[in-house]
Amino acid sequence: MSVALRALSVEQWRDEVSRQRRFVEPQADAAGQERLRALFGRDVDADEAVREIVRDVRERGDAALREWTLRIDGVDVATVRADPEDMRDAWERTDAAVQDALRVAADRIRDFHSLQRDERVRGDANGLSLKPMPLRRAGCYVPGGRAAYPSTVLMNAIPAQVAGVDSIAVATPPGPDGRPHPYVLAAAHLIGVDEVLAMGGAQAVAALAYGTESIAAVDKIVGPGNLYVTLAKRAVVGAVGIDGMAGPSEVLIVASRGADARYVAADLVSQLEHDPLAWAVCITDDATLAAEAQGEFTRAAESAQRAGIIETAAGRHGIVVVVRDMEEALQLSDDFAPEHLELQGDAAEQLADRVRCAGAIFVGGNAPVPMGDYIAGPNHTLPTGGAARFAGPLGVMDFVRWSSVTRLSARDVEQLGPAACTLAEAEGLHGHTESIRLRMQGQRTPA
Repeated sequence: MSVALRALSVEQWRDEVSRQRRFVEPQADAAGQERLRALFGRDVDADEAVREIVRDVRERGDAALREWTLRIDGVDVATVRADPEDMRDAWERTDAAVQDALRVAADRIRDFHSLQRDERVRGDANGLSLKPMPLRRAGCYVPGGRAAYPSTVLMNAIPAQVAGVDSIAVATPPGPDGRPHPYVLAAAHLIGVDEVLAMGGAQAVAALAYGTESIAAVDKIVGPGNLYVTLAKRAVVGAVGIDGMAGPSEVLIVASRGADARYVAADLVSQLEHDPLAWAVCITDDATLAAEAQGEFTRAAESAQRAGIIETAAGRHGIVVVVRDMEEALQLSDDFAPEHLELQGDAAEQLADRVRCAGAIFVGGNAPVPMGDYIAGPNHTLPTGGAARFAGPLGVMDFVRWSSVTRLSARDVEQLGPAACTLAEAEGLHGHTESIRLRMQGQRTPA
């Protein structure tokens, strides 16, 4: 096995990446398509399958949720809500070192997100104001499958808590015993989330969006998930809010002279072990550094525990590009709009304030993405697939909505009413005109 980064010229990068980064309808791979055929007894694409599951759960509630969980996950979950005693027991059984690590992570995540809290009512002297209000109920999806993700419990639920959300439900796929993973239960118990639901996939998203006999509907669903979770979130948007459409994870490293090639390689490898579709890109203005990073990458990737996944991902999206200068590097980075952007080398600090499009920015050799995944404090739920052009990390404001408040005096109506009536008449909405004129004439409806 030989695992290598592909070297692209700037022109090749622009051609290939601009083509690959255009939106492509998410589809199941060959194995996934065969699985869908077995589940549905006919050829069905992923989006059609998800919409059928969502519709069924919306119409039949708990019964459909239980049936789809049995069919997809192979486990019969009679009661989806975890028992508080099980959550407490999961915490007590968690290794002390893991408990300590979860406490440190939770404290840092809470401290950072507390900086984002904003309860101020903004107003002016004319009786107009904006009032922030937390959502009433949020659903936090925590993936299962390849691993347990207690860090995602913390990253999703703590911002909602800081925002003041009244009710938080964590949904996560059941294990073979029909229960959520003990680490997920432990993390929820630590931060005081008492509603953990053993349900995953499209059926979980539907249950959160529309509610069932045993599950109250939420106002917003956040958190990463697989293809089917992502498609389900898209299917229910409008009935609820969502944080975004999650895709394969990404890191782009802008490495200037002075960067440590071993650090660069290690960070590329760490990203590719996530997913066969993950992106790991190094852009540098130093050809010698590029060659060193390629050599270090091959050595690290071939000895990695998840070497097979890394090899597949590297063949697709493991790339190194040598550019003319750091100006060109920044242009390519902003066009790519990576989920994670690392700035390494002598120019890291001076480049940090010039980045326009990135989900999360990591500055310097001591700030690798894995620190952000777990312990640094900023959120690890981030925009992918170029969405960092218009979106940022999950945060407190994702769980807050703003209402405008209008107070008008009789004098305001007298001054503004004629212009409002003129606009209403121009639009042909004569009932609007009459509503305003009644106020202008000072008429009151008898009590």
